[in-house]
Amino acid sequence: MKKIVFFLLMSVAFSAQKTELIEFNQNIRDKKGLTKSLTLIDNRTDKSIGTITGKKGTSEIKFVAEDLKNQIENLFSEDNTVKGNNDIILILEDLKAYNDQDPGQKEAFGKVRIKISSFLKRNDKYYFITRFENVIVSDPEKTGNMPKFLAQQISEVFSEFIKGSYSNTVLGVMIPENELINYSTYLNKNYKAFNEPQLVDGVYKNFKSFYDQKPEPGYSIVKNKKGKLVNVKYNDFSVPLSEVFCYVDSGKAYRGIPSGFVEMVKGNKGFYIISSRAQLSVQKMTGGMMVGALAGGVVGAVVGGVLDPGTSHTAAITGAKTRTSSKVYIDSLTGAYIFEK
Repeated sequence: MKKIVFFLLMSVAFSAQKTELIEFNQNIRDKKGLTKSLTLIDNRTDKSIGTITGKKGTSEIKFVAEDLKNQIENLFSEDNTVKGNNDIILILEDLKAYNDQDPGQKEAFGKVRIKISSFLKRNDKYYFITRFENVIVSDPEKTGNMPKFLAQQISEVFSEFIKGSYSNTVLGVMIPENELINYSTYLNKNYKAFNEPQLVDGVYKNFKSFYDQKPEPGYSIVKNKKGKLVNVKYNDFSVPLSEVFCYVDSGKAYRGIPSGFVEMVKGNKGFYIISSRAQLSVQKMTGGMMVGALAGGVVGAVVGGVLDPGTSHTAAITGAKTRTSSKVYIDSLTGAYIFEK
């Protein structure tokens, strides 16, 4: 009798679990016709995405096709009849869906962790284009169907990321094929901010100059009697604080956010601040899925090109803008915020 009840309960549990499919409904056409091929490397150790439990039960999030590589590459061929000369390589490094209850929350939120990067391949040499690394959050109180919302978000991130990779400026550092999987460690060896024992004091207008440790000539900070920053000057002229990426004073770095400047701490994955989506989302975004390093330029126009060092440093915050404070890393290759919670 106990066995029968057990099997009945198990059958009910299995029947209650549904499947939410990730459907790529958006086109991934290269409007400028620069791209010849798009190749996906699925480098995930675990190909299962995960399950999300919401108000309507538990759903497993899955791709429509089990062979993601063929699905993406076929979509590219279907949407791009006009071909260019560029070969783009995508590496899917991480994709996980899960429920997570942060401190002070009544219910567990639905979350998806994504990390995907893109490269230009030319003559068996690779050049970094950009990456998206973040956690997308779904609030159960504001989202009726969390699994469906997160599946749609995954689809949109893929589509917008691919389209942005067609025409983004490349990083002018060649990556050998045997270092491609470890590209981040390989490229970060070039950044003085990671490798020098002491940061150089001064004002930095963009993330690239900070990681290269090249402060802006003629810029200085002004502090009050309490040691708090009150102004930034270029020679004798005041500079809007919104134009300052960070400054370094007595060897310590401080990142500009909407509420002021907070200390940037060096961690095992680079520099991070302690903040929340709610705090950082107040900052004006320039539109689109990703800005900053994804904002312009032409892939392959000049292989010696560099990332656009403009004043936009953040990625648009998708999903719920929670008030949970945690480590927020500054992406060393794009300048975007990387949320871990």
